[in-house]
Amino acid sequence: MTDDQTPEAPTPEAPAAETEKFTPELLERSRKIFSGPVTFLKSAPKLEFLPDAHVSEIAFAGRSNVGKSSLLNALTGRKALARTSVTPGRTQELNFFDVGEPLAFRLVDMPGYGFAKAPKNIVKQWRFLVNDFLRGRQELKRVLVLIDSRHGIKDVDREILEMLDKAAVSYRMVLTKADKIKASELADVYRRTQEEARKRPAAHPDILQTSSETGLGIPELRAAVIEAIG
Repeated sequence: MTDDQTPEAPTPEAPAAETEKFTPELLERSRKIFSGPVTFLKSAPKLEFLPDAHVSEIAFAGRSNVGKSSLLNALTGRKALARTSVTPGRTQELNFFDVGEPLAFRLVDMPGYGFAKAPKNIVKQWRFLVNDFLRGRQELKRVLVLIDSRHGIKDVDREILEMLDKAAVSYRMVLTKADKIKASELADVYRRTQEEARKRPAAHPDILQTSSETGLGIPELRAAVIEAIG
């Protein structure tokens, strides 16, 4: 199926993937928070450049081309808050964004992983930066791991899941580009992703499905962020 094909409607034999239910109050609160100020703070290529940790943080992780920048832009209602790298795997920095006025929490855009063409030294740098950040950041409340709906969980995704499990960092998987596949295929990917999540010690058992193009699941994703920071 090509990216511009229209997904089929759900059928009784192949129902669409479930959508987690959040209260209307939480959904509205989340909408209001993300409609307020969201500003870029800084990029940190090394741990010594990290901003002072005095507010809760929610990080976004995902392999290159998973649609992370587009999803962050949709989440915050901005067109170019997070910029898509021309060369996947080249941006090896942690990018921090302040949310709220006064400051309520921070979003952390982690460098993409799984880039086959990146030099070995870049891959090594990514591992050290991400692993040390995950293990030492007390204010990190949750990592949202983005999974491409068209492919499901790949071995490169499992590497970051293992890293998060070992670091005992709470994470939740989010399916991206849900509009690019048939409803029956999405339901199957959702089921398989949920099955794997429930086997992992640090994973949230429920999966979110999203589309940055259609807006599917964006209100729920905002609510999941606010819920995670408490």
